[in-house]
Amino acid sequence: MVLPPRPLAHRSRAEDDAPMSDAVEHADPVDREAIVADLTSCATDLHHLLAAATRDQLRARSDGTAWTNEQLLFHMVFGFLVVRRLLRLVRLVGTLPPWVGRAFAGLLDAGRVPFHWVNYAGSCGGATVFDHHRMGRLSDRTIAALVRNLRAEPEERLRRGMPFPTSWDPYFRPHMSLAEVYAYPVRHYAHHRAQLTLPAAGRPPG
Repeated sequence: MVLPPRPLAHRSRAEDDAPMSDAVEHADPVDREAIVADLTSCATDLHHLLAAATRDQLRARSDGTAWTNEQLLFHMVFGFLVVRRLLRLVRLVGTLPPWVGRAFAGLLDAGRVPFHWVNYAGSCGGATVFDHHRMGRLSDRTIAALVRNLRAEPEERLRRGMPFPTSWDPYFRPHMSLAEVYAYPVRHYAHHRAQLTLPAAGRPPG
């Protein structure tokens, strides 16, 4: 079973506007291997769930969402895909004046209704292409790329971040560092895993 993700330090608004060199100088190094362990745990757990599920179980409704178990599993994988693309945006906005990021997050918050519709429909469609036969390999490739990138990130860049649209996701914070973005898909995965109605979701791998 996926363990609860480890908490990461959250920067305040005052810290966001402070010089980045000062923040890095007084901060402990990011525990990259802890994040890597959480990411790889998700990959292992996903294969466990896919291997144990029957076709009927995958087609059954999940608990608390309109998705089937298979569609919800793809949505859990999609969280890692989104983060891989999101990293580029965070690296860029993290170098810009703070007001730019706040304005961008406000614009995204204003578009939350169409986002949620696209989010729902995208996972319905995505599960027809990357079904239970293919989503495990997709997850492996994506998580492996996240791990490689995380280990190669300069420490200072991991401390930079940007404001996020908090109405899009319950695990988005008003400001998230790049390190927190790397850790985000584990929280997203664990949240939705609890909504699966697969018998194997209640048992740890092995």
